[in-house]
Amino acid sequence: MPSALNTEGSIDLLSRLLFQGYSQGFETPAGDLRPVYPDIALLAGLPQTAREELIAVASKHHVLVRALRVVRTAAAELGETRLAGWSAAVLDKESARISHAIEALGPVCYALEAAGCHATVIKSLDHMPDLGSDLDLYTSGDAETVVEVMRREFNAQTEERSWGDRLAGKWNFSVPGLPELIEIHVRYLGQTGEHQAMARRVIARSVAKILEGHAFRVPAPEERIVISTLQRMYRHFYFRLCDMADMAALLQNRAINFAELRRAADSGGIWPGVATFLLLVSQYVQQYGGEAPVPDAILAEAASSKISVQMRGDFLRVPMGPAASLYASQLLAAGKNFDLRALTRLPLLPPLAVSALVAYRLTGSDKGIW
Repeated sequence: MPSALNTEGSIDLLSRLLFQGYSQGFETPAGDLRPVYPDIALLAGLPQTAREELIAVASKHHVLVRALRVVRTAAAELGETRLAGWSAAVLDKESARISHAIEALGPVCYALEAAGCHATVIKSLDHMPDLGSDLDLYTSGDAETVVEVMRREFNAQTEERSWGDRLAGKWNFSVPGLPELIEIHVRYLGQTGEHQAMARRVIARSVAKILEGHAFRVPAPEERIVISTLQRMYRHFYFRLCDMADMAALLQNRAINFAELRRAADSGGIWPGVATFLLLVSQYVQQYGGEAPVPDAILAEAASSKISVQMRGDFLRVPMGPAASLYASQLLAAGKNFDLRALTRLPLLPPLAVSALVAYRLTGSDKGIW
């Protein structure tokens, strides 16, 4: 019995808990949890320090609640009362953090709306019942009003903006009493703020989501996929487990209108990236025994049928070869569509990425650039 799990081992174990521990969606653990019993036995034999390391990885991947709900239920079935109690205690603590963040987020959205800045919560609430490490909003309002509202209504402090933040039109705010930063994307989407048409769709097609008594606007499923694709295939080039689980839930629940998704992606020239993103999700989920059905016609339009994520470091990495071809196809689409904003901003991405890489190699951080 191992006394510890490394990061890759933790990701592997968490993947089994997620995709073998739920039958459809991620609201209630599966009725038959026998496939994860070996993992529960392993966890029961780990020392407290090793379990804390697993918790750190689950938190970084925004799947802590979903994973530990499976652990708590399966441990109870196996009579592992100490493990079940430990899981329940961690879940209680995380639930309190999430409730506090949502209670803080509601008034921010209301204040922005009152000031004429229509606001949609992007990414953060996609992970429910989990929550990310910061709170992301998109607004169609102007930056000056956003900053004024945040400072006046919430005594917020603006965080230092990187080169990438300035190009993207992104602001980070720290609010007293709130551990999570509030990240607000103003008017545009994309690493260089190149997407205007897709950004408009986020507001125009948003839907209501009620949490903790607060009414939030969140992106429709199709815009959720577009935003995740931009983040994973065109910026970070890695996946978190939450990306796999969040998209698997949409696919399992047949929540996606693929014709509408195509229109959304084509408005920004990123359809090949969306198809590749869905291929990677489907492959990974199926690899661990789950389901994430994507029509074959869409999978056929991926950048490569042989692409797959690689577990490396803290995340699931996207190969850079196909990622480069996606950037080229996006730039080509901008030219065909006479999208002047994209044409003037997308060429800034390679030097920005190179600068970030050099800074990371020299200092161990790309802070201030990316």
